[in-house]
Amino acid sequence: MDWMHTFAGLLVGTVVGLTGVGGGALMTPILVLLFGVSPALAVGTDLWFAALTKTVGGFIHQQRGSVEWSVLRRLCLGSLPTSVLTLSWLHRSGIDRYTQGLIMTALGCVLLLTAVAILFRTRTQSLGARIRTISPERFKRAQPALTVVAGSILGLLVTLTSVGGGALGIVMLVFLYPFRLTPTKLVGTDIVHAIPLTLIAGSGYLWMGNVDLSLLGKLLLGSVPGVILGSMLSARVAERPLRIAIAIILSLVGIKLLL
Repeated sequence: MDWMHTFAGLLVGTVVGLTGVGGGALMTPILVLLFGVSPALAVGTDLWFAALTKTVGGFIHQQRGSVEWSVLRRLCLGSLPTSVLTLSWLHRSGIDRYTQGLIMTALGCVLLLTAVAILFRTRTQSLGARIRTISPERFKRAQPALTVVAGSILGLLVTLTSVGGGALGIVMLVFLYPFRLTPTKLVGTDIVHAIPLTLIAGSGYLWMGNVDLSLLGKLLLGSVPGVILGSMLSARVAERPLRIAIAIILSLVGIKLLL
C-alpha cells in the first residue's frame, strides 16, 4: 500500500504541474475515499503537504518578483486570524464524529465550488473588468475591504477542508484585480499567500494530533517528481480539456462526499 501513497502523490503533483490547480482538491478526497484516512487526519496531512510544496514554489516566485505584496497583506489580514479562530473552535469542539461529519460536508461543498471556479474563471475575470471599467473609483475604494473578506473566506475553507486556496483564491483575485494582477503575479501571490495560511492551519492540526508524518513523506516522495514532470509536459498538453476533466471529477467527488 505504501507505493500507492507515493503514486497518488505523483498523480496529484503531475496534475498540479500541468494546470496549477488540483492539489488539495484532489489529494484530500483521495486520502479519504481511496485510502480510508479519517477526514481530520487527511486535512491535516494535506495542509502540510501543501505548505512544504508551495514553499518551494513561493521562493521561486519571490525571486522573480512575481508577488503583489499589498494584495498579499490584505489577504493575510483576513485569512490568518480566521484560520486561528477556526482552529480554536475545532480544538474546543474536539475532533469527534460530529466535527468529522462537518469536515466531510464542508469538503464536498468546497469541491463543488472549486469545480465551478475552474469552469467560470474567465467569465469571472470579465465581470470584474466590466465593473472596474464602469465604476472605477467605487471599485477601487472597495478593493481593500473585499480582499480582506476574500482572505477570511479562504482562511475558513482551507482550515476546515485544506481545499480552496488555489482555484477559489485565484478566481477571487481575478475578479477583484482584473487589470492589476498579471497571470504570473496572480499565481505567485496566490501561492505565497498559501504558505503562511497552510503552515498555521497545519500546525493546529499537528498540535491536535491529526497529521500523519509517515504518510506525508510518502506523498511528497511522489509529488516532487510529479510537479517537475507536469511542468515539463504542460507546453505539450491542451490545458482547457484537462481543466474541464478536473472540474467534472471534482463535481462527482463532491456529490459523493455530500451523499
